[in-house]
Amino acid sequence: MPELELVAVGRIGPARGLRGDLFVQPWTDEPDERFAVGSVLVTEPAAAGPLTVQAGSKLVLRFEGIDDRNSAETLRGVRLMVPAEQLPALDDPDEFYDADLIGLAVRTVSGDLLGPVKDIAHVAGADYLVLTVDGNERLVPFVSAIVPTVDVDGGVVIIDPPDGLFDL
Repeated sequence: MPELELVAVGRIGPARGLRGDLFVQPWTDEPDERFAVGSVLVTEPAAAGPLTVQAGSKLVLRFEGIDDRNSAETLRGVRLMVPAEQLPALDDPDEFYDADLIGLAVRTVSGDLLGPVKDIAHVAGADYLVLTVDGNERLVPFVSAIVPTVDVDGGVVIIDPPDGLFDL
């Protein structure tokens, strides 16, 4: 049986309160649907789940079997995953799921290979490609001025980094 392709729809943050509630950073346009009571989410790492939503809202959840703060804290940083087939197709050619980008080769407009996209960081309403450049983790703003080309089928992202982006 082939393994399902999974995509991340959120990441568990810190515990909230004493009864096992957890903040969740949603990575989906439909958090009310993805995190509805009764939803079963695969986890990364797999040993942390699967987790079933028992109660909560799109930003604070409680999972079945997680009844206290100590249990909740063990889940901090766990990614919440769903099968890719459950996600709607994207109509906009300039929109991508994180899973579409992770692993793509990153090249500069001059052709220099920088390495693969390691992750996507969603910080304060902005998205960043996470790469390792010269042994250091770097964030590249995922905006068209810096990332003019994304070729998922070709397996490459072309970036035009401004001077000093990798100098810090």
